[in-house]
Amino acid sequence: MVDNHETLTDVTTAERLGFAKDARLLIINADDFGMCHDENQATIEGLRAGVFTSATILVPCPWFEEAAEFARNNPDIDLGVHLTLTSEWDRYKWGPVLGKHAVPTLADTRGYLWPGVPQVFEHDRLDEAEAELRAQIERALASGIDVTHLDCHMGPLHLRADYHELYAELAREYRLPLRVTPRKVMRKMGFGGILAQLDRDGTLYPDNFSVGGPRGVEDTENHWMSLIRNLKPGISEIYCHPAYARAELQSCARDASQREADFRFFTSDKARQLLKDEGVQLINYRTLRDAMRATRKAT
Repeated sequence: MVDNHETLTDVTTAERLGFAKDARLLIINADDFGMCHDENQATIEGLRAGVFTSATILVPCPWFEEAAEFARNNPDIDLGVHLTLTSEWDRYKWGPVLGKHAVPTLADTRGYLWPGVPQVFEHDRLDEAEAELRAQIERALASGIDVTHLDCHMGPLHLRADYHELYAELAREYRLPLRVTPRKVMRKMGFGGILAQLDRDGTLYPDNFSVGGPRGVEDTENHWMSLIRNLKPGISEIYCHPAYARAELQSCARDASQREADFRFFTSDKARQLLKDEGVQLINYRTLRDAMRATRKAT
């Protein structure tokens, strides 16, 4: 079903921010900051010395405090909240920040968040999900993180209208930009009305978003180089999960080797030179957030 609603305008977010119509701008986001020490070390190195322009933090995870300490010591780094309703690994788990008793439908019998999106939709009450997601944002803010944006771990907030409406409401309330799927895809999913609401609220989001990653470690360089060469005009976002594939990560993450391969590419001279050769301008979510808040203040 295609929603008959349209956004208020199909002018790109890049144009709204004053960039040329044919400009290609890119956010490179490091997901899963805070998951574990191997993830944190690579993310920090990638933000400092690589081409990552932002990262999003898994607030419920045991290594959240290391990410929060980095944020406090580096207030200019672009850091968002990786809104989390799932705990996907078999031997490394986390539960809701509010605790199982406060949001019982969000957790299994052991107190851990559900492992996958189907279980979220089967079990979670939306009011409990809202309470938990607000608590994650508030915990990040209370920990001294200057939150720049919101996105969603494993995607449940993108996949059902009522969850997406909650996602949009959190962005409106906290005046934060969002990761969303491309406008054309949103409309095909029947979410045109949500796009229109985001525009009415003044919520900014990238024009283009690439889902997925390389088919395997050997495909890493070709995948990312092809994706960057074929970026469309506007603001695009690509993401990966940079990490060191050491004993800690290998003990829990099935894709440990791929995480390190992605980290190596985005901290390489080849990636930096490719962006320069292609005329791609790096941008971060702070630029979108500050524009949103300036518009609200002027209004």
